[in-house]
Amino acid sequence: MRFLDAIVGWATDRAVADRLHELSHRADLDSPVEYIHLDTHDLRRKRLRATSDAGTDYAIVLPRDSALADGAVLLLEPDRAVVVRAGSPQSMTLRANDVGSALRLGFLAGHLHWKVDQHGDTFVVHLEGPRSEYSARIAELLGSGRVETLDD
Repeated sequence: MRFLDAIVGWATDRAVADRLHELSHRADLDSPVEYIHLDTHDLRRKRLRATSDAGTDYAIVLPRDSALADGAVLLLEPDRAVVVRAGSPQSMTLRANDVGSALRLGFLAGHLHWKVDQHGDTFVVHLEGPRSEYSARIAELLGSGRVETLDD
């Protein structure tokens, strides 16, 4: 178990966001940016245990004057970062209606570095930001009806 004892930055800060983006593109690392999803009532706590989306166990021990919130960066190293997400993990389930659309969707998801699971003919995208940002990236496929969302 690894201890995290400070908020080292915020994912919305330009310099931190740039570092997180660079880390997320590191192909030589397995899960370089880990997310800890906390219920909103847990954000008030100063001491808690949590497991990241990569399966790493953490003990969070913060000073009294610190406050967790969505986007708090608890670890920022050259090869790893840990970011807090408020609420449960969000996902978007998609299905392509033809082979060409499926290839295009797969290409875009890979190019955009989306975290995706495939279940049969559906594509489950694990959202790390607002759903609208993901939908905007595939607006042409959604608008044409070649790809549909299954969880609206």
